[in-house]
Amino acid sequence: MKFTAPVTKNETYTGKIMDLTYQGMGVAKIDDFPIFIANALPDEQVVFAVTKVAKSYAFGRVVKFIEQSPQRVDNVDVTYTQTGIAPLQHLSYSGQLIFKHDQMVELFNKAHIDVNINDTIGMATPYHYRNKAQIPVRELNGQLETGFYRRGSHQLVPIEDFYIQDPKIDEAIVIVRDLVRRFHLDAYDEVNNTGVVKTIMVRRGYYSHEMMIVIVTRAHKLSMVNELVAAITKALPEVKSIIQNVNPKPTNVLLGDVDRVHFGSPVIHDQLMGLTFEISAHSFYQVNPQQTERLYQLAIEKAQLTGNETVIDAYCGIGTISLAVASHAKEVYGVEIVSAAIGDAKTNANLNHIDNVKFVVAKAETQMARWQEAGLKPDVIMVDPPRKGLAEEFIEAAAKVNPQRIVYISCNPATLVRDVQQFMARGYHVDGPIQPVDQFPQTTHIESVTVLVKD
Repeated sequence: MKFTAPVTKNETYTGKIMDLTYQGMGVAKIDDFPIFIANALPDEQVVFAVTKVAKSYAFGRVVKFIEQSPQRVDNVDVTYTQTGIAPLQHLSYSGQLIFKHDQMVELFNKAHIDVNINDTIGMATPYHYRNKAQIPVRELNGQLETGFYRRGSHQLVPIEDFYIQDPKIDEAIVIVRDLVRRFHLDAYDEVNNTGVVKTIMVRRGYYSHEMMIVIVTRAHKLSMVNELVAAITKALPEVKSIIQNVNPKPTNVLLGDVDRVHFGSPVIHDQLMGLTFEISAHSFYQVNPQQTERLYQLAIEKAQLTGNETVIDAYCGIGTISLAVASHAKEVYGVEIVSAAIGDAKTNANLNHIDNVKFVVAKAETQMARWQEAGLKPDVIMVDPPRKGLAEEFIEAAAKVNPQRIVYISCNPATLVRDVQQFMARGYHVDGPIQPVDQFPQTTHIESVTVLVKD
């Protein structure tokens, strides 16, 4: 028997929004059939048009609000929703913090794991926090523009104020864009893989205020480069580094392999947890330093270090956690698969005169097994994995070395729940409440710190 959906594309319906998905979309149901509706909040009564029908769900858009949520924020800029820059901007900030907490509660309840989850730690100013921007450059209606892609497409929406970025970065992008226009440089055409300027990337130190401008080009030759550099440095005195990165490939990967430093240094510096870090165009460095400090401080407190412990920091990146932990531990071992990141980590250890940290280039799960075979006995393992979470081999090897505590910094609650289940199956339990931290206000991303101890 063929199933027929109870809704039809392009038809309008009236319904009550019952929930908010992890992606921040409202959920209405008709005959138990879910319709995901952008810009709709729980408890709102809306008239919506169906835009797409799949086998077990549909998508819709709001045509009219009959009843609005008291948590709704009016007068939002639709471009931030269209581009996915701020998908939760229509929800009050207190509502966003509750949404992130409740998402985690729901995921752990679904998995039948009994844990306490604290209220989400938010920001006093939940916008203008990003210290890095990667802005595509395209031609629209005969003019070179900067902005962001409409969600799910490569159609550029021109934007000058990006809302969640450091305003000094927004200002720098407009200045560079205007100069690129003035010197008649061609915008990249991704359909034909022609043109020159693909992306403008800007990094700015939150504490140091040092600024780096990276102009990503398809071609090796950047005409008028000396004049462009002179004009940028005159307009932006904070700039300490101007780099041309060459990426000739028609790919979604932002940076190519060739960097040409046209002004200043190949790196800028910033401070985190009282330490100085060197940041290159390619460095992975947390984009919200204020909340990162809260997150790391929390992780260090939860590790309960006395100064005598051996700590393993898996997925260590450029060494931010390892080096912050170093003064609280006897020795720290960091592992990361990206060799350039380990190069940065070693440089940062030298920069801060820290000599009780050892960094290794390897897959975290492979190195964990090696350390286990070599008889290394860590007291604490700290993990800060990517969104896909931990590999099962890593969990296996980590459990075998039997640390007193595992401190798990997560950026994806779904994979956190899965990994907690794996640790529980190996004799660990969650110790104390889980603490969500809002690293990315106005978006659906959720960071958290969880502690696991042996039963």
